Amino acid sequence: MRTVHELAEDACRAKSQIAGADGSLKDAVLFGIAEKLRVCEQQILQANAEDIRNAEQSGLASSFIERLTVNHARIEAMAKGAEDVARLKDPVGEVVWGSTRPNGLQIVQKRVPLGVIAIIFESRPNVTVDAAALCIKSGNAVILRGGKEAIRTNIVLARIIRSALKEQGLPEDCVCLVEDTSRDSATSLMNQTGLVDLLIPRGGKGLIKAVVEGAKVPVIETGAGNCHIYIDASGDLNIGYRIIENAKMSRPSVCNAAETLLVHSSVAGEFLPMVRDGFGRDCELRGCERTARVIAVKPADENDWYTEYNDYILAIRIVDSVDEAIAHINKYNTKHSECIVTESIESARRFTEQVDAAVVYVNASTRFTDGGEFGMGAEIGISTSKLHARGPMGLQALTTTKYTVQGNGQIR
Repeated sequence: MRTVHELAEDACRAKSQIAGADGSLKDAVLFGIAEKLRVCEQQILQANAEDIRNAEQSGLASSFIERLTVNHARIEAMAKGAEDVARLKDPVGEVVWGSTRPNGLQIVQKRVPLGVIAIIFESRPNVTVDAAALCIKSGNAVILRGGKEAIRTNIVLARIIRSALKEQGLPEDCVCLVEDTSRDSATSLMNQTGLVDLLIPRGGKGLIKAVVEGAKVPVIETGAGNCHIYIDASGDLNIGYRIIENAKMSRPSVCNAAETLLVHSSVAGEFLPMVRDGFGRDCELRGCERTARVIAVKPADENDWYTEYNDYILAIRIVDSVDEAIAHINKYNTKHSECIVTESIESARRFTEQVDAAVVYVNASTRFTDGGEFGMGAEIGISTSKLHARGPMGLQALTTTKYTVQGNGQIR
C-alpha cells in the first residue's frame, strides 16, 4: 500500500499527461468508465454489500447506510454521469479574455487545469466516479480519500477507472485512491504542500471543519446544508406543500434537503396542518412556541435552527415578514440553498438579493442544487465559499487561467 505522500508524488508525475491530453482521448476514457461500470455491476454490488454489512454491524444510522448503499439504479446513474461529462464542452484551452495592447502585445487568458486535486469524502461511493470523471475531463489528476465504511466499494470503482485510463494510454495514477482510511492519512493529505494544488472536502460539518482548520494546502469549503423553505404570505400553499415535502422527504440524507420550514404568520394556520397531515407522521416535527399553538410539535431550541439533521426531522418557525425570514436564514444557514414560495415579485426580489447563499430558489425545491440538474453532468462538490467557485462545482470550477503574451521584441 502506497503512502499518501507517494500517491501525491505519483499523481504529480501523471498530471502533465492528463493536462495535455486531447479532448477526444479524455472522452474515450469517460465512455470506457461508463461501459466498465455496467459490465462490473455484480462486482461493485458484492463489495458494497460487504460495506453495508459492516456498517450495520457497527450500528451506523439508517441515513448513513442510505448514503453508502449502491444499487443498479445508482450504478447506472454513475455511468450516465460519466457519459454526460464526456459530452460536455472541454474547458481546457477556452479563451476567457483577449486584448491587443497599443504597443502590439497580444494578451490571451485561457483556461488550464489546476493540477492535482485531492478530495476527502465520507460514505457516498458515487463521489469516486463523479470526481474522477470531472477531473479527467478538466485535465487534472485526482487523489481520492473516502471513508472507511465504503472502502471496499471505492477500491473496486477506482480499479475500474484506472483500467479505463490505462486502456487509452494514459497513466493510471491520474486517479489515485488512498486505501489507508485512518485519520493519519487524511491529515497527511491535508499537508501535501507543493504536490496538491486544491483540496475539496465532501461530507458532514465535522469533516469540513476539520479540513478547513487543519489543511496547509488550498481548500474549497463545501457541503454542509442547513437549507430553508420559506412560505410567504402570498405563496401558493399547494405549491409550497409539494416543495417542502420533496425538499424534506425525498432524500433527507443529502446536503440539499430542507432542514427548517419558515411560515408567514398569516398562512400558518392553514399551511401547518397540511404539513402535519401530509408527512408529519413520518417526520419528527420540532417547532417554536407559536408553531406549537397551531399543531402538535416537539419544542425546538436554539440548536435546532443551526442543525443539519440529515434525517426525517424538520424544524418549524413562524415569522411575521419576509425580512424576518431573511434575517433568520442569514443567521443560521450554511450558505448552501434557500427557497421562497411566493407570488409576490417584491418578496422574491428581496429574498434573492438579500439571502446569503450559493443558490436561491423562487418556487422550486432546494433538491435541484446538483451538478447534474444544473447541466454539469456531475459535480465535485457544492461550494459554500465565495472565492474561486460557488454552488455546484463542475468543469470550469476545476480550472484556473493562464495568460499568454505574444510580442515581437517589445521592451518596457
